[in-house]
Amino acid sequence: MKDEDAASSGEPEDEHLLGEAEKVAQALGRMFPGICEVVLHDLRDPDHAIRFIENNLSGRQVGQSATELGLARISDPHYPSAIQNYANQFPDGRPAKSTSIGIRNSAGRYIAAICLNLDISTLSPLTLTLSNLVATDPDNREAPLEKLSDRSRRELREVIEAVAAERSTTPRALPRDAKKDLVRRLHEDGYFDTRNAAQSIADLLGISRASVYSYTK
Repeated sequence: MKDEDAASSGEPEDEHLLGEAEKVAQALGRMFPGICEVVLHDLRDPDHAIRFIENNLSGRQVGQSATELGLARISDPHYPSAIQNYANQFPDGRPAKSTSIGIRNSAGRYIAAICLNLDISTLSPLTLTLSNLVATDPDNREAPLEKLSDRSRRELREVIEAVAAERSTTPRALPRDAKKDLVRRLHEDGYFDTRNAAQSIADLLGISRASVYSYTK
């Protein structure tokens, strides 16, 4: 009976936790305006559990009773602290994705819960549209295999640094003959097809652009 009296009167610690939880609920709701309802339940008073609502999508009102999940949490102190991403439904039939987070006081008793209800009815058509947009035809064998990317400076750097690493040195410290062999290899492998490739190679090897072209001969 003593615990019930303390809960109904509102211990200072519990009231402080609920006040902080209300700030969190408000901030979460304002981050997702129009699509995510955030409800703070005061589990100390299950008949009037709803304490705060941001983005009211369900039509419920402050002072209404706890949901079945809230009642389960009240009756079982070992109930999971967080139930995430479960399927739900608004009263008008719209599908929702919900998460419920229980809040305990220092005695280990659930005193509150923050519940997030995401309206996915507006997102599902968008998801379907995007899926159709990015879909490809795996059975289309008429198109030749293409590589749309150029030989980039990054690729050049990776190749040149790998050659230098094999010699335990840096690209600029490579001997002249090694640089010449490397430039010829890059030319044969098609790296010169990229715009400004010669200048990029020159910068990476610490030589002139003219030297790069002379090494290809």
